[in-house]
Amino acid sequence: MNWEDWLKTAAKRPSNHEDSRRQRTENEIKAALSNYRPLAGRKYRVYAKGSYANNTNVRLNYDVDIAVEYYGYFYSELAFDLKGKDKSAVNVKSSSDSYTRAEFKADILGALEKAYGESAVDAGRIAYRVREKKTTLPADVVPCWEYRRYDRIENGEPVFHQGSRVYPSDGGHKDNFPAQQLAEGIEKNNATGRRYKRMVRALKKLQTRLVENNELDEELPSYLTECLVYNVPNKYFNHATYLADMREVLATIFNATLVKGDWNDWEEVHELKYLFRGKVSWTREQVHTMASAAWDHLGLK
Repeated sequence: MNWEDWLKTAAKRPSNHEDSRRQRTENEIKAALSNYRPLAGRKYRVYAKGSYANNTNVRLNYDVDIAVEYYGYFYSELAFDLKGKDKSAVNVKSSSDSYTRAEFKADILGALEKAYGESAVDAGRIAYRVREKKTTLPADVVPCWEYRRYDRIENGEPVFHQGSRVYPSDGGHKDNFPAQQLAEGIEKNNATGRRYKRMVRALKKLQTRLVENNELDEELPSYLTECLVYNVPNKYFNHATYLADMREVLATIFNATLVKGDWNDWEEVHELKYLFRGKVSWTREQVHTMASAAWDHLGLK
């Protein structure tokens, strides 16, 4: 196997044809929502998120994540210097907007079913799955709400990070910061001669190969892979070969996820949360196993 050629192919971004299908998918979802009368006048925004938005999706990976975010009110938390204080310290007041989360979710579902038909839409715990058509891609439409994390007060003004909050159907909530993720990813990519996102795509494809060869039980979540490569220092990218870059990426991930490695200090791409702390759906052991299997599969020394 010529691994250099394989990695170069695996690292390629989607074709222009795939990109145009993604854009058509997003436009169709926006039209479905905008044409649904119960949503008329409601304060929401629609945007692509996930690997398509961040240009880390692999070729022939057709899932498109589309956020539908309500901003008629926002959810908030006080953190760091403000933890334990009353929200009045940052001028946050209760909203008088009576539009409930259940109503917003129901209206999104109604809009999708009207546009695509009930049989084409499946409800999951986080997203509504819209099935693929000949001209567009399958989409996961995610209802979410504006979220603000207030960290401190500077010069008399509250400092907050704006993100989005998702409420799964089985309870709880999950906060993320898609705008910051996009910005940090672009900066990392530029600083590494565009190798960062190429290595993310290649590592995703490599995991698919490992699973197909029964050398790995399952692929890591796409976002986790993006975060892992993000934590590899910039100096380890942009070698003369892609194989040399991948060697450094896997070695860094493997060493960091040893029991005494620095994995507990690794951050998510947006740099606002730690990757392995708190309630997460992955473990250090899973990541370590993947890095080891990928290293062996490439025959690295």
